[in-house]
Amino acid sequence: MGICQMTPLHSLPVHIYADGADKKGILDLYANPLIKGLTTNPTLMRKAGIADYEAFARDILETVRTKPISLEVFSDEFPEMKRQALKIKSWQENVYVKIPITNTRRESSLPLVKELAAEGVKLNVTAILTLDQVRGTAAALSPSVPAVVSVFAGRIADTGVDPAPIMRESLQILKDLPKAELLWASVREILNIYQASQTGTHIVTVPHDILNKALKMSGMDLADLSLDTVKMFANDAAAAGYKL
Repeated sequence: MGICQMTPLHSLPVHIYADGADKKGILDLYANPLIKGLTTNPTLMRKAGIADYEAFARDILETVRTKPISLEVFSDEFPEMKRQALKIKSWQENVYVKIPITNTRRESSLPLVKELAAEGVKLNVTAILTLDQVRGTAAALSPSVPAVVSVFAGRIADTGVDPAPIMRESLQILKDLPKAELLWASVREILNIYQASQTGTHIVTVPHDILNKALKMSGMDLADLSLDTVKMFANDAAAAGYKL
């Protein structure tokens, strides 16, 4: 045994969701018992080269039937956003509809969130970065309807602010909503999964590339990793034919 070893991913209380838009990655991770749900967004879909939103979503949903999956609206106008949300909801029972906290003109989506929640739509309110946004979302959601509140902790950290206190306070704000789950979004590294778990956050969404790295390295003995690093340096130096 080496000097330090992290808790294996499967032993963490936080639910790990796969965040991506490549079909093979989605289906492979859906089959993994470690992965409790899936999310995607228009940016990831565009990067994956997806041109037909509905065809892609319906194709994925042929397989993704039991675990929750979040699919996002993409209109900037609230009436059209609502139409899209109701259509996406109709596709399957395990679908959560992602609604951004505002539109691009910084107009609040919370009236729409309240309306959709009252109609029984499972929502994932996304792109949240402030406690005021969490409070507003909590007030708009229905206690009887499942929902996800996605706080972009990684983007908060990008600004130099520690997201952990914000996530803990968000949990307190949501405590009277028994069917609402707090989600740690925009993971940048494996450590963030553990940080999310330590704060008591219910869900953490992890990009496919970081998930694959985590599945390989999480819980790895640090002394063994040290030796692997030394071997990497030695092998690369030999392959390069360096001489002094």
